[in-house]
Amino acid sequence: MVEPVVRIPNAKVALSTASVYPESTATAFEIAARLGYDGVEVMVWTDPVSQDIDALRRLSDHHGIPILAVHAPCLLITQRVWSTDPWVKLQRARAAAEKLGASTVVVHPPFRWQRQYARDFVSGIWRMADETDVRFAVENMYPWRYRDREMLAYAPDWDVTKDDYRHFTIDLSHAATARTDALGMVDRMGDRLGHVHLADGKGSAKDEHLVPGRGGQPCAELLERLAGSGFDGHVVIEVNTRRAMSGAEREADLAEALAFARLHLASTAGVSRR
Repeated sequence: MVEPVVRIPNAKVALSTASVYPESTATAFEIAARLGYDGVEVMVWTDPVSQDIDALRRLSDHHGIPILAVHAPCLLITQRVWSTDPWVKLQRARAAAEKLGASTVVVHPPFRWQRQYARDFVSGIWRMADETDVRFAVENMYPWRYRDREMLAYAPDWDVTKDDYRHFTIDLSHAATARTDALGMVDRMGDRLGHVHLADGKGSAKDEHLVPGRGGQPCAELLERLAGSGFDGHVVIEVNTRRAMSGAEREADLAEALAFARLHLASTAGVSRR
């Protein structure tokens, strides 16, 4: 008799603290613990708690929820968070990850107007990666669009697979905004794919970060592929809940996203005989 075997990879499912915006970093820890997430990814941004290692450690201890990744402050609104020097930001993100027990720092490629930073970015990321056990996982981005015009905002490129990095983050919402083949990008990343931002999108010019399953991205297919390959990185739910009408609606969205991830990470990847 042949029966399918359900194999669940070692990948942990984490909640990005950005997923509760405009609620606080502290709220994200509370929700992650209540819903049963395996951990959190801290988005370092203007919330002072997200920048405070001691405060983050207290939240982690209080809720019994580990910090699995730190997202360096790479957004336009965080240009003055942890210094105006982008290399200092990455150094502080690495130090935070090391002190908090996180295995990954997520980083965006530079903006094109950060010319010196962009020029040295690839070699600089390799140099920093050689100095720590923390993974620097560089995240795919997208061209900026307005009507029928397109602006290349990131350098060396929004498609990070065009450059040589030790580890990558795939963000499916960004792939949707870029209108690129997400699974093709994953193929190019190969075994250097170390981190996943799980969210959906419909190809809008705006970065949508929909709950997985509500757009057109191959969210289920990617998770099933990861399950079959024994992926041991982190799958991070990074969705937009700012339009939620209540805390209960926000939590329902985040519970749905977690259930989606767990369902599709459980793969019938083999058979056993009795």
